[in-house]
Amino acid sequence: MRKALFVGGTASHVGKTWFTAAFCRVLRRRGVRVAPFKAQNMSNNAYPCIEGGEIGRAQAMQAEACGVPPMADMNPVLLKPNSATGSQVVVQGKVWGDVQAREYYGLSAQLFELAVESFERLAGQFEVVVCEGAGSVAEVNLLSRDITNLRLAERVGAAAILVADIERGGVFGSLVGTMELLPESQRRLVKAFAVNRFRGDVTLFDDGVTFLEKRLGIPCLGVFPWAEGVELDEEDSLGIPAGGSDEVAVVRLPRIANFTDFRTVGPVDWVERPGGKQYRVVFLPGTKNTVGDLAWMRAQGLDEWVREQWEGGALVVGICGGYQILGESVDGVAGLGMLPVKTVMQPWKVTRGVGARTVGGTDFEGYEIHMGETERAGDACFYLADGGAEGCRVGRVMGTYLHGAFDTAAVVREVLGLERVAADREGMYDAVADWLEANARRDVLESLLA
Repeated sequence: MRKALFVGGTASHVGKTWFTAAFCRVLRRRGVRVAPFKAQNMSNNAYPCIEGGEIGRAQAMQAEACGVPPMADMNPVLLKPNSATGSQVVVQGKVWGDVQAREYYGLSAQLFELAVESFERLAGQFEVVVCEGAGSVAEVNLLSRDITNLRLAERVGAAAILVADIERGGVFGSLVGTMELLPESQRRLVKAFAVNRFRGDVTLFDDGVTFLEKRLGIPCLGVFPWAEGVELDEEDSLGIPAGGSDEVAVVRLPRIANFTDFRTVGPVDWVERPGGKQYRVVFLPGTKNTVGDLAWMRAQGLDEWVREQWEGGALVVGICGGYQILGESVDGVAGLGMLPVKTVMQPWKVTRGVGARTVGGTDFEGYEIHMGETERAGDACFYLADGGAEGCRVGRVMGTYLHGAFDTAAVVREVLGLERVAADREGMYDAVADWLEANARRDVLESLLA
């Protein structure tokens, strides 16, 4: 019998991604063949799939927790915002096109069927599929067009849990209100709720649990404390960590992409306007709109700030779109002119994992997700496994298309001159699974996983 578990939330960023990864890891440790699934994701954090194409970075992380490679069907619809009202739409790993929000709603019926198709393929390969919802499950104005929340769970026969974040406040209203707004057919799918991010003595919330269980008519999976020291790849820019560094700054572009590039480099300061602090390293990160974010930098005075940082001794590093910004031009628009490269945007997208090495001979794994072809001069930043030059470096300015290059502590040490320790990713997945099992009511957890 096919088994699916759905993890929904009362709002965005309440911990759905964490719970999904935790369930995935718990099941894997029990010897179950398990895969993650999110029908629709809105994020500029992406990762290449084993068969080509791309999915959301969070689903790639969850796949890693399952011990399986990222697959396009794990996130069949990925929306990559490139303006205030528009997104690039990636369907089953491949670019579908750029659409405006209102236009996108007209595509929901077609995309829903494609999402179900992807789920069915996963369900044919794995014993359990753990599905993550998006935002709130009770967006009543979108229920008829929903392709990723309880309408999807209802279609595929998934049992559901509802996650709320007590740190935000209003946990009673968010849980009760969410359940009250659901149509009866979807309310019946919700088998338990979880209270997340509790600080302090969880027994102080016992009366709250009693009230909620009585009012909602379903059991509490548990009251889950903050998990100190556990860091998982975040889904979107809401998860950018607080800053705090005297060494490294990252320009926080409006349409920043793949900010997970800095997890080993961190902590970092996220810079949105010029300041007086001098850094050792300044990053220009990836972006979903290179020309638009270049214009934003100029409007903020950050183009001059980056140059002043370089003049003060900083190493300036551009990754992907940041690499393009550092060049002489991007589609005919003048760049910062700090690297002898020119970029012309193309209709196709490069999405691939690559093996590479530093100039000093340190091997590492990275990946490319970008549009545009860059004509380069100057020295190479890195070398690909086939010996080809990658990126560009001139003195204390360098640019690369390789995301993930600085996940390797030895690369951080050699290239940036910083002593860092890479996170133990397998240990993190075990830690979040331990967190789930330690704080869940055993009978409720087993009923969900049975």
